[in-house]
Amino acid sequence: MQELKCKICRRLGLKLFLKGERCYSPKCAVLKRPFAPGLKGKRRTSAPSEYGKQLHELQKVKSCYKLSETQFANYVNETIEKRKSGEDVANKLIAKIEKRLDNVAYRAGFASSRSKARQLANHGHFLVNGKLVDIPSYQTKIGDKISLKNPNLAVFKDLALSLKKYNAPAWIELDKEKITAEIKKDPVLEDAQLPAEITTIFEFYSR
Repeated sequence: MQELKCKICRRLGLKLFLKGERCYSPKCAVLKRPFAPGLKGKRRTSAPSEYGKQLHELQKVKSCYKLSETQFANYVNETIEKRKSGEDVANKLIAKIEKRLDNVAYRAGFASSRSKARQLANHGHFLVNGKLVDIPSYQTKIGDKISLKNPNLAVFKDLALSLKKYNAPAWIELDKEKITAEIKKDPVLEDAQLPAEITTIFEFYSR
């Protein structure tokens, strides 16, 4: 599974930080083997088509957030259908994905990767406004407070220390002492810092 995550990053040609702290170390596969997986890492020499470019950007975002094609397509379609006049669809899409419970837990520093955050959510380790929520895709809202059901578990033994040197994004208010995170505002595209062209994704689904 760990090797598969590295192959995803190598195939796309960039770091998606799918393995947490290892991605920041010299052991990162993208640094050690900066070429696509396969025979001698050879890439296609022909220029990709417009469709190919759009698909490539789509795969970056899906892989970054660990979303299936169905999940991601639903987010895009819901964003397009429910958008208001003059609304920035890119920011609306990012807000929807970023406010998933698993992503909020990751952004708050409660987990070293989105995969780990999703696993913790599935196992019922997170509370939203004091109530247990074990659905990783649960949509949090502005004002929601996320906390740990039991911060004394072994899985969280180093969390208090790691949070001391961690800075949460501006849209999350992190209380490092109480280990709680509150959604203060909707995240925007700049907050996500995605290595992808979001506009091409809407073009892909408009075909």
